[in-house]
Formats: sequence, C-alpha cells, structure tokens
Amino acid sequence: MTSKASAALSAAIHGHNPIAAASSTDDAGKSKPKPALPPKVDIPVPSAADHASAPKTPADEAIDFFESAPLPGDAPIQVYELKLEEDGGPNKSKAYTRLPPPYRPYILRVTLDAGTPPCKNGVFYTNFPLDGGKFDRSKFVERKLPSIFSKPIQIDLPISHAGAFVYWIEYDAPGKSSTRVKGREGYFNVDPVLTVRKRKAILSDDLKALSPSAGGGAITSEDIKIPMDGLAVLTAVSKWMGPLTEWAPHLREASERGYNMIHWTPLQQRGESKSPYSIADQLAFDEALFEEGWKGTKEEGVKHVAQMMKTAKEEYGLLSLIDVVLNHTANNSAWLVDHPEAGYSPHNSAHLTPALELDDAIMDFSEKVGERGLPTTVTSEADLKTLIDALKEDIKALNLWQYYVIDVISEKEAVKAVLASGTPAPWDGPAVAGKTVVELALILKESGKLENFGAFSKRFCTTVDPAVGASLVSAAFVELKDADALAEAWGRVLDVINVDQYKEWEDDSKVAIDNVFNRLKYTRWDEHGPKLGPITREVPLVDTYFTRLPPSETLPRSALCLANNGWIWDADPLQNFALRPSKAYLRREVIAWGDCVKLRYGDGPQSNPWLWEYMTAYCETLATMFDGFRIDNCHSTPLNIGVYLLDKARVINPNLYVAAELFTGSEETDLMFVSRLGINSLIREAYNGWDTKEFSRLLYRYGLGKPIGSMDAACLTSAADIPSPFAHGPSRPGIVTPLQGSVPHALLFDLTHDNETPLSKRSAEDALSTGALVAFTWAAIGSVKGFDDIYPKHLNIVSDSRKYEVVESGEYKGVAEVKRLLNHLHSEMVLDGFTEGHVHQENDYIVLHRVQPITQKGYLLVAHTAFRKGTKDRGHIDPVKLRRTKAKFIYGASIDIPSYEAPVDTTTLRGLPSTLKQITDFVPKEGVDGDEPFTEIIVPDTFPPGSILVFETQMQGIDPTLDDFCKAGVDAAFGDLDLVDLNVLLHRCDGEEKDATSGEIGAYNVPNSGNLVYCGLEGWMHPLRHIMKFNDLGHPLCGHLREGTWAMDYVHSRLERQATTFPHLVKPAAWFKERFDKIKATVPSFLRPKYFAIVIFEAYKAARRTVMEQCSEFVSNGHAFTQDLALCSVQMYGLVQSASLDPGKPVPSLAAGLPHFASSWARCWGRDVFISLRGLFLTTGNYDAAKQHILAFCSTLKHGLIPNLLDSIRNPRQNIQDYVTMVPDGINILAEPVKRRFPLDDTWIPWNDPQAYSYSSTVAEIIQEILQRHALGINFREHNAGPNLDMQMKDEGFNIEIHVDWTTGIIYGGSPNNCGTWMDKMGESVKAGTKGVPGTPRDGAPIEITGLLKSTLRWVDELASKGQFPFKGVEAQIDGKLQLVTYKEWSDLLQASFEKHYYVPLDPADDAKYEINSALINRRGIYKDVYGTPKDREWSDYQLRCNFPIAMTVAPELFDPEHALEALKIADEVLRAPLGMKTLDPSDSQYRGNYDNSNDSHDASIAKGLNYHQGPEWGWPLGYFLRAYLHFERVKNQDVTDALHRLHAALLVPRKFIQDDPWAGIPELTNENGTYCHDSCRTQAWSSSTLLDFLEDVHQLQKS
Repeated sequence: MTSKASAALSAAIHGHNPIAAASSTDDAGKSKPKPALPPKVDIPVPSAADHASAPKTPADEAIDFFESAPLPGDAPIQVYELKLEEDGGPNKSKAYTRLPPPYRPYILRVTLDAGTPPCKNGVFYTNFPLDGGKFDRSKFVERKLPSIFSKPIQIDLPISHAGAFVYWIEYDAPGKSSTRVKGREGYFNVDPVLTVRKRKAILSDDLKALSPSAGGGAITSEDIKIPMDGLAVLTAVSKWMGPLTEWAPHLREASERGYNMIHWTPLQQRGESKSPYSIADQLAFDEALFEEGWKGTKEEGVKHVAQMMKTAKEEYGLLSLIDVVLNHTANNSAWLVDHPEAGYSPHNSAHLTPALELDDAIMDFSEKVGERGLPTTVTSEADLKTLIDALKEDIKALNLWQYYVIDVISEKEAVKAVLASGTPAPWDGPAVAGKTVVELALILKESGKLENFGAFSKRFCTTVDPAVGASLVSAAFVELKDADALAEAWGRVLDVINVDQYKEWEDDSKVAIDNVFNRLKYTRWDEHGPKLGPITREVPLVDTYFTRLPPSETLPRSALCLANNGWIWDADPLQNFALRPSKAYLRREVIAWGDCVKLRYGDGPQSNPWLWEYMTAYCETLATMFDGFRIDNCHSTPLNIGVYLLDKARVINPNLYVAAELFTGSEETDLMFVSRLGINSLIREAYNGWDTKEFSRLLYRYGLGKPIGSMDAACLTSAADIPSPFAHGPSRPGIVTPLQGSVPHALLFDLTHDNETPLSKRSAEDALSTGALVAFTWAAIGSVKGFDDIYPKHLNIVSDSRKYEVVESGEYKGVAEVKRLLNHLHSEMVLDGFTEGHVHQENDYIVLHRVQPITQKGYLLVAHTAFRKGTKDRGHIDPVKLRRTKAKFIYGASIDIPSYEAPVDTTTLRGLPSTLKQITDFVPKEGVDGDEPFTEIIVPDTFPPGSILVFETQMQGIDPTLDDFCKAGVDAAFGDLDLVDLNVLLHRCDGEEKDATSGEIGAYNVPNSGNLVYCGLEGWMHPLRHIMKFNDLGHPLCGHLREGTWAMDYVHSRLERQATTFPHLVKPAAWFKERFDKIKATVPSFLRPKYFAIVIFEAYKAARRTVMEQCSEFVSNGHAFTQDLALCSVQMYGLVQSASLDPGKPVPSLAAGLPHFASSWARCWGRDVFISLRGLFLTTGNYDAAKQHILAFCSTLKHGLIPNLLDSIRNPRQNIQDYVTMVPDGINILAEPVKRRFPLDDTWIPWNDPQAYSYSSTVAEIIQEILQRHALGINFREHNAGPNLDMQMKDEGFNIEIHVDWTTGIIYGGSPNNCGTWMDKMGESVKAGTKGVPGTPRDGAPIEITGLLKSTLRWVDELASKGQFPFKGVEAQIDGKLQLVTYKEWSDLLQASFEKHYYVPLDPADDAKYEINSALINRRGIYKDVYGTPKDREWSDYQLRCNFPIAMTVAPELFDPEHALEALKIADEVLRAPLGMKTLDPSDSQYRGNYDNSNDSHDASIAKGLNYHQGPEWGWPLGYFLRAYLHFERVKNQDVTDALHRLHAALLVPRKFIQDDPWAGIPELTNENGTYCHDSCRTQAWSSSTLLDFLEDVHQLQKS
C-alpha cells in the first residue's frame, strides 16, 4: 500500500477525513501488482449528448470525476461494501443502510457471491441515477449481471449526492421455469451535506471555558461541513420571540449557548385556535411575525422570513429546521370553502355518514344540556353517569343499527316480485339444496353477492340483487313452489345474516359510548386533565369529529362536513383511519383535534390535483429558505404522500435535512418510514428513561457511537485497487469498508417542546445532569429553551402569550452556562472524530467517556442523576479508575434551586430561580496498580443529585503508530512457512496438539466460553469474526483479555515450544512476541481486545495468503468458498506423533476428520485418504503430499487390498489415476519403487521384522498385483482375528472373500457378517441383539465398486495402449482354464452388462430387458445400490442410496445418459440434503434419519447407532452427485449454464456453513434435514474434498 493510501486508510478507520490525511503524506512507495479483478458488470456508455443539453447534476459530476485522471495528491477513494445474501437481497440487518454525506464522490459497492442464484440472468435495479441526470424515484437504472461462477459480482454506485434510494436484483427462477424472481429490496439513505459557520474553541489552553467576550465559541466567517452528529438543536416557539424585528437577541443567545440549529415550530399563518400546528394558510407566514399592522403581501412575508433565516445562518451560525405539517389544515382555512374535496366527508367517503350523524347528535346534546336539566359542569362522578345515561338514550333514538342491517321486508318483496314474474335464472354458486338457513347465509356472505356490505353509506345500504336472491332460494328450497313461501325463506336467510350485524352495531355502540365517557372524564373531571368548564355547543361534551363549513348553493351538507384529524392509541400507522374498513370515527376512537381538518390526498396527484399542487408549493417554498424539515405527525403521514412531497422539496434543496418523531411502536415500522422517506434523524428523548438504568440504556443505544476499543474499522477496513464504476476512467487506490447495516440516526433531545418539564417528570435539578449527558453523546442533540432556563411547568403553546426572557451576552439562567460549554464541546468532539464512547451506570450515577481513537484524547463526564425530588444525598459510586490515562479537571457544578414555586410573571416566561455552584480545583488522584499507572476520580463528599464533573483525558504511553506496528512485517515473518507449518499455525485441534506436544499444550480455554476448537489462529478467528463485525466487547474473550495477557502468551509460546520440530515457526513466534510485548507494555487493559484482534487477524490474513500462494491457480484465483474448502487441506494435513506415513518416524499425514480422528490408529484411513486425495491435494496443488500418501498405502498392500486403517503402517488393517492425470509428470509415479511392508505370501509380520521392507515393487506393479489378485479371487482370514482386532464383529466376519463373475466382469465381495464398503457400521448392542450384525453389509457387487473397477480398467488400458504401463491384462480362471483377459476385454464385459444388471426401468413394461425382480421394486427410474445380494436380502439391491453418482463420476460411460439424468433428478428430489446426501430413501421402511451412537434402546434399527448409513445425511457423496449431474447435463446439452446455476444452488448451505462454523469445514454427516449430529466429526476431509472436486470441474469447464 502506498504511504498515501496507508494514511488515508488509517484516517478512515478512525473516523477522520481520508482526503486530508492523504494530502499531508508524500507518496514515495510503489504499489503492488494489481490483483485479479472481479468480472465487470455490463455498464451502458452514455454519449456526450446525454449531458450536453442540461446543467450538470451531481450524478453527472460523479461521472466526470471517475472518468477523469486522478490528480497528484488525491486521497484514495472510499468504498463502502454491502454484501447481499445468496438470494439476492440484503439480510434483515442490512435492509437499511445509512451512508455519510458525499463531501467527495465515493462508491457504494453491492456484492454478491459467485454462483449464487441471482447470477442467473440477473439484473440489478436502482433508482439511484447511475447514468447521470436528475433523480427520479420512478426511474430505474439496470445493470446486467454476468453469469459466472468463479468470481464475486460487484456493482459499484458512485455516490455524489444526498437522498433516499432503493435497489433490488431480479433473476431467473431456479430450474427451467420462465418465472422471474425479485429479490428483497434494500434501501440506502445518503446523509445531506450541511454547511455551517466555523466557531472558535470553547476552552482555553488551560482548559477554562472562554466567555463570549473572550471569544469562546465565537462565529467566524469560514464555512465548514458538519456531520449530523455535530448538530446541537434548540427548539424555539416564534410567538414567544415576538416579531422578526425582535429576534436578534434570541438568536445571539442561542448561538452563544452553543446551538447551531434552531428548530422552529410552524411559522405559517395560524388558524382560529392560534396553535402553530393548525395552519390556516400554508403559503403565508403568520402575521404575528411582522410588526403590528403589517399589510405586506404573502410574497413579501416570504422574503422577510427567508432573510431572517439567512441572517441566522451567516451571522449567528444557526441552521434552520422547520416543522412541516402535511396531514391536516386549520378548521378555518379559507381555501376549504373552495376545495372541500381536500377533506374527508360523507360525500366523498360515504362510510362516515353514521359517524357524522352521531357527532351531530353529540353537538345537539351539548347545546341543550342545560335546557334538559342535566349538569353543565362536571363536579362528580355522578354527573358523568347522568350525562352518559342521557346521551345513551339520544344515541339509541338515532337507530344507527339501520346502517348495519339488511331491510328484510323490502328485500323479501323484491325477491317475491322476481319469482312472480317467471322462473329465475339458475343459481351459479356452490350447491345449496338441502342446506340450512345458517349454511345458506354463510354461502351468501362468502360468495360476495352482498352489495355495499359494511359500507355504512346510508340506512339499509346492504342489499342483494333480487334476481340473485330468487335464484338462491329456488335452488335451496326445492320443496317450495309458492312465491310467498320462497320469499319468506329468503327472509329467514337474511335474518341470519342480520344477527351478526345487530351484534356488530351493539359492540360498536358500546365502544363509542365508552370512548365518549373516557374522554369526558379526562377533559372535565380527571386531576391531570384540562378540566374544561361548562358544556356548550362551542365547548361541547367531547371534541367534535367534524368541521362544518358554511352552507353552499351547489354542494350538499354531506360535502361540507369534514372529518377532523387526531390520533388513536396503538393504531397501525400504515392504515389511514379515515378510510374503510376503519370505523374509528363511528366508534369514537379518534382523540380528535377539533381545530384540524384531516387532508384527503388519495392515491396520488390524480386523486386530488389541487391539494397535491398546493401542498407541493408549501413544501417547495419552505425548502428554499430552511435547511431542514421536521415532519410533524410523521407516523400518520401516508408513505406515498411523504415520499412525493419530500422528493419535491429535495429538488429545491438537495441537502435538505429531515427529522421526525415516530410513534409506531415498532422498530421495523420505524425503519420503513426512515428508508422510504429518507428521514435523516429520528427524534429520541432522554426523559423517556424511567430510571437511571433505562436512561443509561438510551444513552448507549442512541448516543454511544462505537465502544472504546472498537475493532471493526481497524481490522476489517482494507486497501484495494478500485476500477472506475463507469465504462471509461482509470483505476484508483481505494479503501474498502464493509457495511453491516444501520439503525436510524438519532436526534437526541434532553426534552422536546411538547413534553412535561424535568420538575414534572424527575426533579428540576435533573436538568443539569441530563442536559450534560445528552451533550456527551455521539448523536445530533436537541433541547428547548425552557429546559435550559428550568421552566417549572410545560407551557401551553396555544394559550400562553408571554414572551421569552431576554438576557445580556454572558448572562445565564438555569443550566444555560453548562449547556453553553457542553454544546460547543459536543460539536468540537464530532468535528475532531471522538467516535468512541463508554457508558457506565452505577446506582444513580452515569459516567460517559468520549475518546478520539487515534490520539486517544478524550473527555469524561461524571453525572449524578436526580430522578427523585427533595434529596441532597451524595449517593455512592466507586472511584472511576482510568488505566494508563491522565485526567485534567475542566468543570464541575451542582445546582441549588431554593423553591419549586415559580415567581408569577404575566408578561415574561421565567424559569425557577437557581444558582450554579461551581466545583473548583478538583485534582484527580494518580497511582500505580501493579505495573499499570492509573488516574482515579473520586466524587466530592458534597455532590448532590444533578451534579456533574467534566474532565479532559489523555491516554499515556501509547504509540499513535501502534496499529501500523501491529500489522508491519507480517508477510516477511510468515513467508517461509510450508503447508505443514501452516497446519500448526492455523489449526490443530486439541487432540492433535496434545499428541504432537506430548500433552504439554492443548486447546486454549476462554473462561465463560469454553475451549477454542483449534489451537491455531482459526480457533481465535471464530469468536473474533463476530467480535470485530459487531464490536461485541462484552464477549467473554474480550473480558478475558482485559483481565490478563494469558492469551497473548499462549499464542507465541506454543509456536516457540514447537520450533525445534518446525524451525520455520521461529519467525512467526518472534513476530507475535514482539507485538504482544509492546501491547502489554503500553496498552491499558481495556484496549487489549482491540490490539489482540488486530494482531491475530493480520496474522490470519497473512497465513491465508501464504497458503494461497502455495496452491494451484484454481484455488488462488478462486472465490472465497473455494479457498475456504482448500484451507481444509491444511486443516487436515499435519504432523502428530502417534500417526505417520512412516513407521519409523513421524511424518505428516491426513486426518480423516476432526475431532474424532485426530491421532493414533484412527487418524489415517485408506478409503478417506483416497476419496480426499483428489480434492484436498491434487486440485489444491499439494502434489507431494498426494504422492507420499499413495506410496505409503502402496507399501502396505496385502492380499491385493489397501488397508482401511493405516495406524502408522505398524498395524494396518486391510486413485492413483487422478495423480497421474492431474500432476505434471505424474506418469512418473508408476515407476516409483515402493518398499513392501509385507512378504509376497501375505504373512503378517511386525513392521520392524527383518523381512519387512526387504523387497520393492513399482507402483505400476502394485496396481497390477491388485488387479491380478481380484481377477483370481481373494480369500483369507484377517490376521489376529477376534476381539483384539474388532470387539464387535462375529467370528465369521473376519473371513474375507472376493471374486469375479467372468460372464459379466462384475466383482462380488463381502458377507452378511461384515461391512465390505464405506457403509461400515457394525452392530454393537447386546440389549437390542445387534452385536456383530452389520447395519449395511452391502454384500454382492456395490455399484460404486463396479464403477471404480471400470474406471481403473479403462485407465490402465489407455496407458498400456500408449506403452506407459508394462502389463496388458490379468490372468483369470475361466471355465477351469487359466487365460489372459486384457484390460479392454474386462472393461468391455462390464460395459456390456452394467445397465442390464443395475438399472431399474421407469416403465414396468421394460422389466424384461433387465435383471429385475419386479416384486421388490420400491422406486423406479433409479440404479440398484448393489447387485447380487443373497436372496434372503435381495430387496436391499433395490434401495435408493447415494452411491450410484460415485460410479457415474468415475465411469460415466457405463450409464445410458437418459437413464442417468432421470436417476439423478430423483436423487436430487429424494436424497439431496442441505449439507450432503441422505444415505437412504426416506420412503424406505428401513429409513432412520437421526444417528445417535449413545442410544442403547431395544429398538434394533437404531440401537448404538446401527442406522449410521440408513438415512443420516453424509457430506462427501454430495460432491460426486454434483459432478455426475454436471457431466450428464453436458452430454445432453451444449449449454449447461442453467444446470450450473441449479447445481451451485446446492452449495449455498455448505458455503454458509463453512463460513459460520467454528471448525471451518464440512461435517462428516448431519441428521435429518441437515440438523446437527453430535456424534459426527465437525469437519471431515472427504466432505470438503469432493466439493472441491466439483468446483474444479466447473473451473476447467469455464476455462475451456
């Protein structure tokens, strides 16, 4: 990496400006060769004419930027990488992503793993203007994805402007279907670029707060860009500031107090209620903003307000945030008279008709309460009851039930008339004859033939077409012929329907009356209610639900009664309660705002053109002069309206800041509003914390930033060469940062303007501590003037007409002096990158520490919260100990409030009289704890609730270049390691490590977490991946690292202690020790997890690179899954003492699986080695290891068989063609001499007997010997047969017999008493009677053995024909004569007989063509698992198992391609499992899918795990299945792209599993449907190997 790139990378990691960092560094180095880049996504090339006709947009400028040559000194490009799931959509946590403001264009990179389903004719869609031009939400740009399988796909989006955008991928459905799949949508919001005046520092060099007169926080003429976290917002109510001409002192005060944005309640013309949120004219500013008698026009008013906002920004450094009200308008808005269609009325929303009738009745009742002798003022609960009882009678008299029910009398008459006029049309619904009236009523309702059902548009609005009724009753009551009788029957059916309708009316009436009662009680009786006065028409019983406009000559009254807006408890925010099917107005569920008419937008501008145009003008006008919008009542704003109007506003102001307060009750719904509307900040409130613990949780969740010692950026950010995202343009150095998704950004208020004061909710003193804590958060912060000045009560924004108190510069009220200091400090911390924080809560104390992660400078706040009134108690907090950190006192104070009674002032708003008592000369204590210096803060003895202390902190002794030091020199240290060294460095499970070190070293134990699964780096990486990704510093590993340095000592000492055996480990051990020693000497304990992670991860990446450099091109240039599988070859191939390929000394060997087969006799298995040899050794390029295993096993040949267990060749218990074909000069191995472990007469002798290794054979001779022995037949009894050899097997099982049927060429072997193939489970249960009974004997001719024989014969025949093999065939005893059978003749015999003996035809009519016992067939279109099982178990031949694809892979020529594909399709549907293949057809009566070796029940089928291969899903056959399928698809189809997509889909689960599982491999087996099997090896050599085989086949196919 260049020094510029390194500097920029470091800056980006720690939240600083990478451009500035790079520009300050001279780039003297040279970049490394460019790595292989992923495939280019198809990018249309825009012509020059596309951009010539219009002014350049930010998207156009991004194209220019990336197509231009970089300038000298340019910083690297920032790339944010968003990885999608295998189905083409983001996971839940990444569905919403927040991106930083584009001060300079950067890239959002969307990536997709190679070979995942969306690669199949995939198209990426986004409404981000990738090709330049203006943003249009409905216009989507397309990018076609390449259909490739070897490289991840990347789509680079050049981000150059703020906004809210969506993307998704569409692709072909799996299989041959023409259906297109649309992946889950993802959303990304880009923060706006906010520019504000720069301010001078608030603190002097000696850490004293500078006064305004001394220039502290003074506004300069320089503009700076401030992130949203740097905002400090003050809510101001304009009516309490007076006219614009009186605003200057208020703006000055806000600016001096450290605020940089003013949040204005609405400034438009207020309605008759005088609430700023009840706007009468959205296009005019309130007359009260101007001098008395103002006669200016609306346009002049706009100019005046715009000028004031400009002045606030330029002279006082105050941005502006305005409340925008989109849901309602004032009830006296003049334009409603001309446009009543803008509201909801019974005229345009007929279901409101009964609600209006009910509301009219309540209004009439209110007007006549006195006349009727009812109480006009509520003075008791008895009054409440009297009023409600009277109202009930009035409501009952309305007969509102008529809106619910069907008019049975008129309906009967109508049906009767149809019946009398002739024969009705036939009934066209379900059969109804003989049905009861209840059943008929249900049929009628479900048929949808009830017209206006639930419409409530008028009385008896629900009807049925009389012709339909006549048809129904005629068909149902066939015994009735008389029209009168049929009409009566129809009436009975309708009566049944009406039963539910009457009940619905009763329920709704009860709810409505209860809601009226509750509202009446709250407004006129409850202590905490407003206690309204007498009941009149003007102040009715309860809030009116409708605004009644003046009568019109052209419109009916129903069009002039408009529904008022309001809110509903626990309502679904995505449902409009003014629309059907909601009955909120009828049930009186709306807590109505009588001064606000709810606006009726409809589905889009076409639904209500005037309203959309008018409200668009409102938003556009505001966007011209304000920097941000706060969306009032956002949760009730229909998404389509909010999206449309905000898009319009952003055209005017592209960097519009949007905030909102949502009350959806659901984080998921919040996220929907945030992502769709492009909300930049959600308003949160500190006073929602009901106690100190909950308050600290809110501070942590919304204001922590990243925890101190975070490691995601330091570890996961990387440098890379970045190609231009367009068709033209140069590559540039870049910094890639992975994205993990986002939570909505917080604008954290200590108190919002519409909530109760600190005195009401906690105590007045708490304003000091809470205000200080909020100011210390990493979030935008907000407050209200009444909070700073400590107003005693919540102010009524409508009725209170007093003015704010004006104070002189430098004069403070309440907690304003502290807020001034901390607000300024807040913005400074954000601008300087104090991104990391720590929140500690203890009793009533909260400590909040902010730190700059590069300089390790910080600020610390100790706050004593004051949740309870009337106490001065200091409380308790342990001393705050800061390790390796100095602390300097800045400020401290408590607040004294003599009385909670505010002085009466009828003209001016004043807070409680109070005095800040400053703490001076506080000196933190310093000491040494062990070898670690510390500073200790002990709060003073007098420190009452509400008190605070503020300190500057600075970590001591830490090298600012420590991050770089921890990474330096790693490639040099690890560059000499070979693959066996790397096995030690990366892996080694507990059993291997103890074996290799004579028990001195084992797996590391992390307290409260357990043993790591590997002793090497992979063991640490499993927990660290999670910790680094999510900064989970609460993980037990992090706690352990904070407690001590034992883990660091373990990492390097285990390498040092094994350096004698592995001398190349000296350098890595020294590299680790040097870094850990410096960390131990200079880093405080709380930062150890971070630096440990940096060292381990850097070492892991270097070790992985070293592996890849020694691997084949297939692996080194492969995708991550290929490389993960290839690492399994390093995982499995290592040196232990007790297992070796040489009986005389330890040499490396391949473990069959871990942890069960780690060492001793169980480590190295013949079948496992030769199944794994191709994938783990040959495809990866480790040819020498492959050769050593071949030669070792060749040396143990006895009776013509390779041993299944090697046991270091000391006690062996009884594929070379891939090596010959895949290895350069691999043919030479055939001439390689091999010293033979046993004499030619097969006598058993110890390994160190003089006869052992006394003669040699070439590999070719050994191959010939094997073939010859099989040709003549093999018959022997195993050496040392009996319990010492196998304690489970019956005596007969030790007898081995193999022979060839020379009429077919097929080899037969095995017996009912032993296991002749890999399906080798021997029964062990005495209780179940299965001891010595094989679970799957498969005696006869197993299909995979036949396939392997055919493959071998074909191969040696080809070699012999080229003169590369010294033999031509074998001698065989045929018809009593010994004769030569050439390899070709034997091969041809198999070819001719195979299909006839193994295929089970799909069509029973074809059975005669095959060797078939039709009575035993369970499934057709398959291949037998075995041929020739003895008659008593002949049924087992016909079992569908996973072995036939093995034969298909090694000898595809044996199979009819059509039959083969059909059988593979069946296997795909029936046998393929998430991580492997079922070992038996689930429809088979012997299927038992769950393996539990500890089960010793009486159930013989599963006792002691006898069902090991009777259904459990083994990993290794999956690779053979995929290879076979691909082969026969290629035989059938020239284009196998579709098949490749389908087959790669089968790898999605293994791909994810190997990434997530601590063992970093593919398991031996799983239980039913991929569930965990505790008896399985967690990682198995052949499971990974065969998948590599398949991927290598694909690689070769693509190369060709």
